[in-house]
Amino acid sequence: MSVYEQQVLQELHAWQQQMLRPPSLMNRLARKMQQKMNSYIPEKVHRAITSAIKQMIRAVIFGAERTTGRVEEGALLLQQKEIRVRQRISFYKSTAAAEGGLTGAGGILLGFADFPLLLGIKLKLLYDIAALYGYSVADYRERIYLLYIFQLAFSSHEQRRQVYLQMVNWEQQKEYLPDDIHQFDWRTFQQEYRDYIDLAKMAQLIPVIGAPVGAYVNYRLLDKLGATAMNAYRLRWQESLQVPGNS
Repeated sequence: MSVYEQQVLQELHAWQQQMLRPPSLMNRLARKMQQKMNSYIPEKVHRAITSAIKQMIRAVIFGAERTTGRVEEGALLLQQKEIRVRQRISFYKSTAAAEGGLTGAGGILLGFADFPLLLGIKLKLLYDIAALYGYSVADYRERIYLLYIFQLAFSSHEQRRQVYLQMVNWEQQKEYLPDDIHQFDWRTFQQEYRDYIDLAKMAQLIPVIGAPVGAYVNYRLLDKLGATAMNAYRLRWQESLQVPGNS
């Protein structure tokens, strides 16, 4: 094993511990507060938002498949793959920052347009990363894995731990997935995502500061998603080597 791969295993181990760490008191209090706020939202509104996000993500998921680069094949070393992955993450962080700055400068109306635009950028990044690690999103189960990565990056501590455990030993876990993507838990997906980004993105709607806030927040969100995706695929690399890890 190369020096780089040994370093990756150390970083992966630290990330796994982070995924399994129980929520702090502040995390639990914030979670209860958010759940209380959600309880005031009428059920029909929850259903409408869930349906909208589900259709939006399905459109991106099936559309991005036609625009994603070819799957990397052959005997590329992990380090070589990750050089390319970091380059794509850097590109998408800059793209998201520019988009956030533009919509943030446009006030409330363009601020609302940021949500679907940013969502598309995030999912496109995940598609590119999957291809660079050698996984074809033509396989429906690989798309589910992308949605799990998304949840890992943008969920509460409690939900994050549950999702992580569903991803451990993925080659075995994926055999038990439902055949229809409609059976995916879209309600939890959209609510966790909204709860995670709502506070950060609200400031983007404020005149004057909206542009710099939008650029900064989008940049940080893509950075977090990229790092989460790298570790999620490192987890599968570790398991392919049959190297012990946390679960």
